[in-house]
Amino acid sequence: MTEQVFLMGTQGGQQGGGGFLAFLPFILIFVIIYFLMLRPQQKKQKAHQRMLTELKKGDKVVTNAGMLGTIASFNEKENTVVVKVDDNTKVEFLRSSIAGRIEKGNS
Repeated sequence: MTEQVFLMGTQGGQQGGGGFLAFLPFILIFVIIYFLMLRPQQKKQKAHQRMLTELKKGDKVVTNAGMLGTIASFNEKENTVVVKVDDNTKVEFLRSSIAGRIEKGNS
């Protein structure tokens, strides 16, 4: 009976170092999620922000609503863009609602 108690005691002592190994799968999952999902999304947001800062008068753009037009002017104080949709139609949008620039070859 004494030998059995001694054996059980040594098995319990060996499991004490497994604390870090228990978290290793969670750490690996987080690293995989970061490189497959979070990092590409951050790159996309930075590219979109850079595009918004590089906009200039005369650029053809598309808004998040799908409206196509040409930038007529900027209002830096209110962070808005006036988009000329037609000869007599101008619409004011927030700068952040510009989805992208239409390249010269695509129009």
